[in-house]
Amino acid sequence: MIRLLALAVLLSVACRWIFGKWPWDYLTTQSAAERALARARTTLGVARDASAEDIRAAHRRIVTIIHPDRGGSAADLQEANAARDLLLDNLSRTRLERSE
Repeated sequence: MIRLLALAVLLSVACRWIFGKWPWDYLTTQSAAERALARARTTLGVARDASAEDIRAAHRRIVTIIHPDRGGSAADLQEANAARDLLLDNLSRTRLERSE
């Protein structure tokens, strides 16, 4: 019994190391919109329940680091801008849905 448990732990860690995800992460299904929102949150480093001010502050912090004038790339700047726009748009959309 202990051998099976050790094998399961070893396979889980190997899956995480090789594929970058835990095995149980494959059991949850996310839509493309949810994956895009998750990536935008990761890009800016904000929580799921971040406010508009938190999103803007995180964007400013990231942009000061990756701005092309400071040695960053334009692609990274565009990604940060797109992440900010997506999160703010989603935030306003969810507020409208709640008020209805």
